[in-house]
Amino acid sequence: MKRLPTLLACTLLASVDASAAGRGSSTFRYKPTPDEERPVIIDATIGPQGSDFAMRLKFDRMPFGDECKQRCANVTLFLDTDASAQSGLHLPTKGPENGADLAVVIQGVREYKRQDAPAELNLRVKVRQLGSDANSADGGELLADLNHRQDPERVQTDGTTVYLLIDATSALLPSAKKVRVIYHPSGGKPVQATISGMLGDSSGRGVQIFKHGSGNWGRAPNADPK
Repeated sequence: MKRLPTLLACTLLASVDASAAGRGSSTFRYKPTPDEERPVIIDATIGPQGSDFAMRLKFDRMPFGDECKQRCANVTLFLDTDASAQSGLHLPTKGPENGADLAVVIQGVREYKRQDAPAELNLRVKVRQLGSDANSADGGELLADLNHRQDPERVQTDGTTVYLLIDATSALLPSAKKVRVIYHPSGGKPVQATISGMLGDSSGRGVQIFKHGSGNWGRAPNADPK
């Protein structure tokens, strides 16, 4: 068997390492303050996957369940899907959330379906499309109300990590080559990042979750192929 020249071998190895690092790089990171009462996102990787936005979100502790009791996760991620302040959310005051077209609300909840039964502990995900008439994250049209039990093809959890697929096929949702991501923890400073949009060159080749087979980055456990 012929050996590759040393320089070529090093070049190929460097290319593989750079590619792997690119796939695994985070969209943003956040260092929680000591007085955070609820679980917060500390590491997020977000990108287009087909007609969805795929998300891998790592929390600093369990976002739902008995561990967080009554103080479970209640976070909102904003996506400005055309990276333009002209469309989307218009808050009464200035803020990085202005221009956001999607709000993804992630909550750890206790749901009592029967009085004689214990509460069901769920991770709930609400997705709202924010038009120009929306002046809060609660405004706009509710596109999806999901949880990890009933919607495993869209929501899965693995310890403190949450995997999401957010449908971006709404005809009224603006698209562009770039998307602005905003995360504003309660009491903390907002975090912003820019990712490829649905019209970007890397659409469909970035984050990959809910896939079977070896070599797929960030695969959620027990997920059916999409």
